[in-house]
Amino acid sequence: MKLIIFDMDGTLINSSFAITNTVNYVRNNLGLEKLEKNLILSKLNDPNINSAEFFYETKQFTQEQGKLFEEYYKIHCLSDLLVYDGIFDLLNNLKNDFLLTIATNANSLYAKKMLKHVKLDEYFSTIIGYDGVKNPKPHPEMVHKILDKHNIIKNNAQLVGDSHKDIIAATKAGIDSVLVNWGFSDHKEDAIETVSELQMMINKKFI
Repeated sequence: MKLIIFDMDGTLINSSFAITNTVNYVRNNLGLEKLEKNLILSKLNDPNINSAEFFYETKQFTQEQGKLFEEYYKIHCLSDLLVYDGIFDLLNNLKNDFLLTIATNANSLYAKKMLKHVKLDEYFSTIIGYDGVKNPKPHPEMVHKILDKHNIIKNNAQLVGDSHKDIIAATKAGIDSVLVNWGFSDHKEDAIETVSELQMMINKKFI
């Protein structure tokens, strides 16, 4: 069996509206100034920064921040969700020959809710969020968990994501990966620009 592990936010769906508004909701409640949408998105998956320090000016995420984030995101996570162009066609092309799964740093309950809302949930046999592991990406735990669950050897797996956290997780787990550039990041190199290129990359590895 061949396996593709997809990231969700910024890879399959554009959820930038809900994410950026939620971050600014937390900041507002902490007495911090609003951040620009593009700045939030550019730093969201940056493995080289302390995210808690950047977004909320604390050394680590606090219980209060988590509660504020959850209360807003729970209500607004479906706001203005868009499936990226070409994703439905890609998944339809893959579904008969590949096991399709998701590894996301979002909460799995919200991830499933969001995927169902945009009619993508039916394509994925496993959806793992940060609440399903001790260590989210860039740690490889999610990847290992999916490989073990479906008894897939590493050479038969590939991970697709829009951030270096995805690529680091795949590399640490010993599997191939593809970095895409239609999501929240603006990569200057080593990233593909279109879903048709992604299809070619998958074909190159497996066919």
